[in-house]
Amino acid sequence: MRLILTFLIVAAAIIDLVIGIGFFLNPVSAGSDFGLVPAGEQGRAVLRADMTAFFITAAIFMVWGAWKRRGDLLLMPIALFGVAFIGRGLSAVVDGTYDGWWLPMLVEAAHVIVLAYARLALPHHRVEETGEA
Repeated sequence: MRLILTFLIVAAAIIDLVIGIGFFLNPVSAGSDFGLVPAGEQGRAVLRADMTAFFITAAIFMVWGAWKRRGDLLLMPIALFGVAFIGRGLSAVVDGTYDGWWLPMLVEAAHVIVLAYARLALPHHRVEETGEA
């Protein structure tokens, strides 16, 4: 089961890393895939910085947690995708839906479900067990 979880986490992390690199290299093109249109230099900077940070940070912690078999490292991407899911859900209720609105929510929910399950299945780092500070 750990092998399957590791595979799923690393596969999702690779996709997230590619998305993050896309925002870093070409924020306008990557943003349009997400329905985002930057307003000038500031908008491009926000897309390049914030969206890159979101996806690359999630990918790093996902791979790190899977590689080290440490469930505590998965809290970061769980929080990122969980907050994104809640934000999209609120937007669907308050602002209404659009064509294909459910697909990003499905992706975010899948991230949270797989990562939360892996968090429960993988051991957690404890300072007193390892002697590290």
